Amino acid sequence: MAGHSQFKNIMFRKGAQDKKRARIFSRLGREITVAAKSGLPDPDANPRLRTAIAAARAENMPKDNIERAIQKSQGADATSLEEIRYEGFGPGGVSVIVEAMTDNRNRTAGEVRSAFQKNGGNMGETGSVAYQFDRIGSIQYPVEITDGDSMLEAAIDAGAEDCVSGPDGHQICCEPAALHEVAAALEARFGVAQSTSLIWKPRILVPVSADDAPGLLKMLGALDESDDVQNIYANYEIDDSVMEQLAV
Repeated sequence: MAGHSQFKNIMFRKGAQDKKRARIFSRLGREITVAAKSGLPDPDANPRLRTAIAAARAENMPKDNIERAIQKSQGADATSLEEIRYEGFGPGGVSVIVEAMTDNRNRTAGEVRSAFQKNGGNMGETGSVAYQFDRIGSIQYPVEITDGDSMLEAAIDAGAEDCVSGPDGHQICCEPAALHEVAAALEARFGVAQSTSLIWKPRILVPVSADDAPGLLKMLGALDESDDVQNIYANYEIDDSVMEQLAV
């Protein structure tokens, strides 16, 4: 998809513009609950929870919703959510990583497997495609915040490794362990980011043909329909000429 940011190419992102707000808040809430349950419910003492809350605030999630999600992690009746990662292949040899949170492993596995199989893909074993990706911290800002050179300089000063700027905005990349520190430094200068998260970044992008693109996009859409799926990453690249063919 030339003309779009590399980040949008590699991640089938759930956007507020085309998803119901309640569904977005549900996914953000699950991440907050699991983050709080995995450590202390205090964001000052729990980096993962700080990151989850920052992501929720970037989507304008109400404070009451955030507090309720934290409260769910506490006590004997705490929500029982399990984190699972699925890996597989889509049409055109595209590698796909699916991150899910679920209270029913069998249900989620069935939904993910069905999305793959019904759309020309197939699930693989854990680790079958992850080696083709790097786990990194990612922070995004809108393009109007500042120019690319200024953002790159600020990102490096904050401890980031790189910054990719384009028409869709700025994506700052850093080591996972440095995500909160880098995000805090940039927030002090530019305000709250559009998103702050750990992602799987592909090492190499796979060009997708006009024959394979419809099936791939349909498969990614089917995966996204599962309420248990949190994030989807894929190492595909669809050229503008292919998208034009699909639009005809």
